[in-house]
Amino acid sequence: MSILSRPPVAALAARAMQRAVRSRHRPPLDRFPEFPGDTTELTVPTSVAPARAVLYRPADAEPNPPLHVNFHGGGFVLGLTELDDPLCRLIAGTAGVAVLNVEYVLAPQHPFPAAPRQTFEVTRWAAEHGAQHGWDGSRLSVGGQSAGGSLAAAVARQALERGGPPLALQALHYPALDLTTSVRDKPSPLTRPALRPWMGEMFNASYAPDRGVRADRLLSPAAPTDTADLTGIAPALIVTAEFDNLAREGERYAERLRDAGALVQHHVVADADHGYDVDDPDKALETYRVIACHIRQALNPPHGE
Repeated sequence: MSILSRPPVAALAARAMQRAVRSRHRPPLDRFPEFPGDTTELTVPTSVAPARAVLYRPADAEPNPPLHVNFHGGGFVLGLTELDDPLCRLIAGTAGVAVLNVEYVLAPQHPFPAAPRQTFEVTRWAAEHGAQHGWDGSRLSVGGQSAGGSLAAAVARQALERGGPPLALQALHYPALDLTTSVRDKPSPLTRPALRPWMGEMFNASYAPDRGVRADRLLSPAAPTDTADLTGIAPALIVTAEFDNLAREGERYAERLRDAGALVQHHVVADADHGYDVDDPDKALETYRVIACHIRQALNPPHGE
């Protein structure tokens, strides 16, 4: 372990990284212009803090389309909402659904369980307030990339435990699903993988400074410690990248969901590392279309289903 595994040091590093990201103020990735996006900003009240969100409306859709709720990546530390703009525009444009891209609270300012609690409350709010905002809250899915995939899985777990809201799909894209295992013990065949051990240590120590909570089912559903029956949890699409340090835990969770009858598909992106879609627009387009296809099928089932 490095010094960054110590929570006080990790918190300092995380705050410095947050300042650097804010100072760059990167605009959304200029991709997929064929999906221009019709957006509105919303603020969702929660018990943790108000959550800013960007609503993407599909063109030429039904009056009250279904809704997909998206949670961005960034190690639970970085506010990278804008990086998911191409994904949200493509999903809205090809799946014919509205998309809510959520800016959730970040660590170390808000350590676990603040983010899972807030994202669940945002999802529940979305289910209950669709009529006021122009979507159908009874047709709902969740998804996210990396840390956002972890939060989408946590939302689906809370929905299972609390009896709703009903979710038609959880779309988990290279998700982080096991904080009980050190990133140094998560192999990649690459010499310099995108997710370096020091990054994982800093993210984990910032988000869950108390090691005793890292086996919590909302943090580590792919860890051996979580053996609860997941029968009835939302159907899942799990996307893993072949060379990603997190691929094995995604595979384990896919097997667990398959055993519970909840796995729709485990899609593997070949020759790809964690966060590949930021730098490889062709692979991004291919995978985003897979995700959008599953969302469309889940939220717009054939008549009579």
